[in-house]
Amino acid sequence: MELQHVNVKLFVQNAADVDLEPLIPVFHTWIQDQASGELLLDVADYRHVQAGPGVVLIGHEGNYSVDNTDNRLGVRYNRKAALDGSNQDRLAQAARAALTVCQRLEADSRLDGRLRFNGQEIEIFINDRLLAPNSDATREAAAPEVETFAGKLFQGVEYSTSYERDPRKLFAVSIKAARPLFVADLLERLS
Repeated sequence: MELQHVNVKLFVQNAADVDLEPLIPVFHTWIQDQASGELLLDVADYRHVQAGPGVVLIGHEGNYSVDNTDNRLGVRYNRKAALDGSNQDRLAQAARAALTVCQRLEADSRLDGRLRFNGQEIEIFINDRLLAPNSDATREAAAPEVETFAGKLFQGVEYSTSYERDPRKLFAVSIKAARPLFVADLLERLS
């Protein structure tokens, strides 16, 4: 099974204390600086949507958002463009993109340290229902790839996986480590 259009989400530790409005000028600066290595194009404000996409930084290859889907606030990277390489390469690219944004947001002085990310849990989605319908067959085919990736990401730390079972939703897996991990440590493990 080829996994394309990989999405990765990491969760905010202090979600109740977060105001998304300051993200808008932060994301506009990122567009002006074009410092991400991806072509960044625009910012969309969906804060008015209950349990929705929040604030989205739209790029050519992928989108970044501080997303509140399912009332769980976190950074989500949505890879839109197809990517060469193996499934492990694509999973690692999406995770690195999400983790890098988490690290940049944590360090941005304009946010006064209000965003802190939980490196203990990560969600992976495949945003392509044709390639990866949310079915038992997809779970069976993708499980070895997920386990290999999780083993690399959480090196030496016990973790558990749980899969989204609702066929109306995207194929998704939640991977949760037995203890909290720092964003920087997770990034180092993927380098």
